[in-house]
Amino acid sequence: MASSLTVAGIDAGYGAVRVLEGVSLNVGNGETVALLGTNGNGKSTLMKSIMGMVRPSKGSIRATIDGAEHELVGRSTEEIVDLGVGFVPEGRRLFPKLTVTENLLLGAFRPKARSQIARNLDFCFETFPRLKERAAQLAGSMSGGEQQMLALARALMSAPRILLIDEPSVGLAPLLVMRTIDKIKELKESYDLSVLMAEQNFTQAIRIADRGYVIVHGKIAFQGDSAEALNNNELIREFYLGA
Repeated sequence: MASSLTVAGIDAGYGAVRVLEGVSLNVGNGETVALLGTNGNGKSTLMKSIMGMVRPSKGSIRATIDGAEHELVGRSTEEIVDLGVGFVPEGRRLFPKLTVTENLLLGAFRPKARSQIARNLDFCFETFPRLKERAAQLAGSMSGGEQQMLALARALMSAPRILLIDEPSVGLAPLLVMRTIDKIKELKESYDLSVLMAEQNFTQAIRIADRGYVIVHGKIAFQGDSAEALNNNELIREFYLGA
């Protein structure tokens, strides 16, 4: 059933510092939407606002999951995950002293995901064979690319309908960035997910995005209704392509 996300007029920040001002965007059913912006422009703050980690001072965030609409503002992060919103945070945020398998099982705490643990675990190991090879290895001892695989797989263990991914390319070599972006597309299609991906690597993000937004100083500066529109925008050429 349909799953989508609508952010309308969000203001948010930290204490007296306002980071986001009047931010609006939407992710339609089955779409991959890129949120593009350089460091410090509010991408992570928006992701945290959607996940209930930062409470907006204004605006609304509505998630439609399997046909039912839910207001996310005011809910806890646990409640939002329970609804079916998964999150891969910047920096991965794994449990370094737990094994690969233990990290994956912790991702399946959502009640609706518990009955699917065996199936989802098999899917994660099939999609990321390296994780299966290293199932008993401590997460903190793996390479950056392997940890990013684990972070993606852990989010999938919650059986989400909407998936937020914050800066998947950070700290990865160019070849690993390409492979990670390709995996995000594969996972989205396999699980029929709606995906919002915050990324500053424009070239890689646009390969899999249906459309996207550019955020500058906490405001949406441009909305591209297609990959082609993003590719031809002067703002993007200036900030990302060096034109």
